[in-house]
Amino acid sequence: MDRKNRQRDAAKSNPSLTAPTPESERYRRLLAVGVAASKLAAPIVAKRGGGILVRLKAEWAAIVGPDWAALTWPKALGRDGVLKLHSASSTALELQHRAPLLIERINLFFGRPVIARLALVQGPLPLASPPRGPFLRPLAPSEGKALDERLSEVDDPELRAALARLGRAVVGAEH
Repeated sequence: MDRKNRQRDAAKSNPSLTAPTPESERYRRLLAVGVAASKLAAPIVAKRGGGILVRLKAEWAAIVGPDWAALTWPKALGRDGVLKLHSASSTALELQHRAPLLIERINLFFGRPVIARLALVQGPLPLASPPRGPFLRPLAPSEGKALDERLSEVDDPELRAALARLGRAVVGAEH
């Protein structure tokens, strides 16, 4: 109890030495300012499309589907509802024809008209995924044995290894 009494006496004699506690008036005023600042900033961020663009980028694959998500990326959202969309050069023409469908999907996702039109920017995508090779399944033991038997007549070890890799790729890629 002595310690608490000394702290209370020190706080009464010099209030600037104590840290604000949740019960103190200063702490409550700081919280009120933080809440007020976020309430003031929320409409500005919403009006400028900042929150919409962040959510659009986070959910892009779910909104437009994995095929279009691999070929496009939302870059910026203008005040007038124009979405700048980066697209691969090879798909820009098809994307231009499907723009009304993409706009409809985006607006449906948000539940209100957010996008009025698309502005396509052709070029490399900022988040381009690396090219994927074919999926190779592991060979069954009988398939591996048959491949090894066919290659047993090849004398050159380097050529045999290269042919084995090729054979595994061909047999493993079959469906």
